[in-house]
Amino acid sequence: MGKQVLSIKDIARAASVSHSTVSRALRNSPLVNLQTAEKIRRIAKENNFRVSAVGRSLATGRTHSIGIVVTTITDPFIAEVVTSVEETANARGFSVVLANSKGDADREMKVVQSIEERRVDGILVLSSRVGSVYMPLLAEMKIPIVLINSQHPGDFVYSLTIDNLEASQAAVRFLIQLGHRKIAYISDKFGLQSDTERLLGYRRSLEGSGLKFRPEFIVSGDADAEGGMHAMEQLLALTDIPTAVFCYNDMTALGALKAVRRGGLSVPEDISIVGFDDLTIASYTHPPLTTIRQPKQQMGRMATELLLNLIDGSKAETSRKVHGDLIVRDSTAPPRSRVTAG
Repeated sequence: MGKQVLSIKDIARAASVSHSTVSRALRNSPLVNLQTAEKIRRIAKENNFRVSAVGRSLATGRTHSIGIVVTTITDPFIAEVVTSVEETANARGFSVVLANSKGDADREMKVVQSIEERRVDGILVLSSRVGSVYMPLLAEMKIPIVLINSQHPGDFVYSLTIDNLEASQAAVRFLIQLGHRKIAYISDKFGLQSDTERLLGYRRSLEGSGLKFRPEFIVSGDADAEGGMHAMEQLLALTDIPTAVFCYNDMTALGALKAVRRGGLSVPEDISIVGFDDLTIASYTHPPLTTIRQPKQQMGRMATELLLNLIDGSKAETSRKVHGDLIVRDSTAPPRSRVTAG
């Protein structure tokens, strides 16, 4: 007669703990005391116990899966955050369901609702265009929702974002310290919250240094390389062109770099360029891009841990901001004096 298969109830009885404690320990939840967790895992290993996803779902009322809704899967920034989310969730015994809202607010809500219908235990929404609408939706769904870099102003139930204001001020202050006085900003035309905050940081740095704000130095891109290139061409067409440009993100900066080269100028000799995100490609551009580093892996990990802890029933801060670091590379330098022929 074969050996009897152990159940979660059997392990709970052997370890003198509750069923939920066993379930948490087997998916590496930090809410379980380390000594207790090791004891539970030892009992499970000695009896060749393997967790059945179906059985666990029936026993706990959970699917041990989370959903993540992104604006677009082609954005390198989003791809890096999603990778970190998956790694963190998998380490805790959760699978991840990915859905793409294509940057459309109405579609985002429908996608979130369709993921919830798959009985996920919680949902992450990256670069949300909806924002505070999730408050009534949360009460209806009765599952946790965490927003990462929400693009809609307002108070959210749980959110994690970079401190855009602090980071943009640091970027522009750096250009001012290099000696630049004619600094432009390539924004995002979609009216995103992150763009509003980065523009405000840009203006505050100018004002704090006694520099005049020049409206003609603000041009709109579309957060992509093509839009960045066209926006940079507008700046190059000015009678008095800037000596430095702060870009909404790295993709915008890539387009700006191309436009400067096509215009017969050089970076950073003629124009310094600063990006935002520190995508992997930023260190491989020509020249390598000075940029603000968003801690993408940290953000994915922190947001996922927040969501999983909420699923486990623990309390958490409703809103957190992370620090961005200025990464100085070769796309920035002091401005050189221009000699105008008489």
